[in-house]
Amino acid sequence: MREVAVIGIGQSEFGKFPERSAASLGAEAVRATIRDCGIAPKAIEVAYCARAYDANCTGQGILKEVGVRNIEIINVENACAGGATAFRGVWKEIADGRYDVGIAIGVESMTTSPIAGKLIPPEKTDLEGHLGLTMPGMFAMVACRQMEQGATVEDFAQVSVKNHHNGCLNPQAQYKKEFTVEQVLASKMICDPITLLMCCPNTDGAAATILCSMDVARKFTNHPIRVLSSALCSADYKYTQEDICASPVGVKVAKMAYEMAGVDPKDIDLVEMHDAFANEEILRYEDLMLCKPGEGIELLRSGATAIGGRIPVNPSGGLLSLGHPLSASGVRTVCEVVMHLRGQAGKRQTPNAKVGLAQMLGGLVTNLEHGAVAGIHILAR
Repeated sequence: MREVAVIGIGQSEFGKFPERSAASLGAEAVRATIRDCGIAPKAIEVAYCARAYDANCTGQGILKEVGVRNIEIINVENACAGGATAFRGVWKEIADGRYDVGIAIGVESMTTSPIAGKLIPPEKTDLEGHLGLTMPGMFAMVACRQMEQGATVEDFAQVSVKNHHNGCLNPQAQYKKEFTVEQVLASKMICDPITLLMCCPNTDGAAATILCSMDVARKFTNHPIRVLSSALCSADYKYTQEDICASPVGVKVAKMAYEMAGVDPKDIDLVEMHDAFANEEILRYEDLMLCKPGEGIELLRSGATAIGGRIPVNPSGGLLSLGHPLSASGVRTVCEVVMHLRGQAGKRQTPNAKVGLAQMLGGLVTNLEHGAVAGIHILAR
């Protein structure tokens, strides 16, 4: 397999834009990506585009806006991991030698989607969903289980405080406002113990990355960002049945990614991850082996995951502050990691960052039988 590099990154504005189409959001991100690396649009040979709602040749609609036609365009859907899936798709095409240059796009217009302003309803055959195991009900149950194991609601609130602080340092964040633990706990109760400020907001937006072979990358930069590993896997039928806090697929994919990259968890300098609900971030510390099982709370309380800590997590502000345009998030996390590896992250920069990890989860919306999917990419300068 060939070595693959990321040479271009770009993101649209994140926010609520019901007047804008997914194509316009995606085109904004693609144009930013092309400007970032200076490559000609006609050099792009393959594209993977992710979108969860109203996906109908979305990639074709986006790329025609920037003059890219007559190439292989693959549209994918994998819930919140759609963007991570698109990135891996392009990586595979280039690593296998089928193409030299490709683009991964993730886009979502949540305010115009069928679920805008609504809870995601359970399917007719979803017994657990009709009994109440919906989103965010499932994560509220997870939070109660975490509290049984030693966590407090103040710990969950602290994740929100941390990520909203980080968002204030990110010009592209949807929300740039500091909160205290007390304010997070006093916000509207959504599903006990999860409050409004512990939930990611509905958001419209897009992100894109241009990947290429290392030979091509060196024509555009002296410092290409290498993709050390790209791993993706879905859960088995026992997902969460042994312990609702457990994420066997998250641990499995992390091990796959570390082994492929030839690095250890202690080698990671920063992490961008799925934090749709504040309590979830603490679980992912353990999935990614940033600490030992059962020690996620201690890692948070130590300050290690804050900007300036040993292993900053979600220095971008995460989904809690940037917002979560579902399929865009898996590409956006890669963009954030690349910025730190380049030294371009401004006030939220991780000093001397050499290796970063981008993780995204998807699925498990209302039906446990659907399982879940995890995608992880490890990049290095």
